[in-house]
Amino acid sequence: MAAPYGRPRLAAGPGGAQAGGVSADFEYADLTAVYVNCTLKRSPETSNTDGLIAKSRAVMEAAGARTSLIRAVDHDIATGVWPDMTEHGWESDQWPVLYSQIMDADILVLCGPIWLGDNSSVMKQVIERLYACSSLLNEQGQYAYYGRVGGALITGNEDGVKHCAMNILYSLQHLGYVIPPQADAGWIGEAGPGPSYLDPGSGGPENDFTNRNTTFMSWNLMHLAALLKRSGGVPAHGNQRSLWDAGCRFDFPNPEHR
Repeated sequence: MAAPYGRPRLAAGPGGAQAGGVSADFEYADLTAVYVNCTLKRSPETSNTDGLIAKSRAVMEAAGARTSLIRAVDHDIATGVWPDMTEHGWESDQWPVLYSQIMDADILVLCGPIWLGDNSSVMKQVIERLYACSSLLNEQGQYAYYGRVGGALITGNEDGVKHCAMNILYSLQHLGYVIPPQADAGWIGEAGPGPSYLDPGSGGPENDFTNRNTTFMSWNLMHLAALLKRSGGVPAHGNQRSLWDAGCRFDFPNPEHR
């Protein structure tokens, strides 16, 4: 029987003594994760970011979590600040379908390349459309993204991993996602026009630093998502937009509210 909330059980050593390691009995079959690859390359062209995503997905799936992958550029995502841009002059917008898939997941990992030291244009568009839906509420009157966790994966052959991750993780927490410790990982090759992550001889897939951070990120996302899901999410007090709009101020001074 797995320990509650994914809490590790110490493995028994010789004679029944507990060893320093932990047994591999974490069970996260109740969790789902969606990875959004914001590469500029349409399928079936090889995406280096997909290579790093695969490593994180393998960690989660080995723990029982179900994962899925969206390559955003393969979909007709309109530009705009509303949940469905077909209601605002666009002929087509596949974002509502993608949004539904994202909302079905406990974990969202935004992933992409570095361009000019920053996130890709596709990443910016995905974050903008997530923001466009940020006014929607859940059943408890909180913002819809409450109770979910977010992370970031970055690849490239120019500086900017931490800058890109900071932008992504700030954006996700601002929208309502919870960010666990060490919720990002990345790989960069030699600065300049050097090899990419999946290129032969790049050293990317074998890089211990990247593999360690990717593993830590994957487990921390699952640990925190399980804690939130199994405890009913973020407590609904002091953060309900529906009640604030109705006049409740949750101990904030409001002489007009009786």
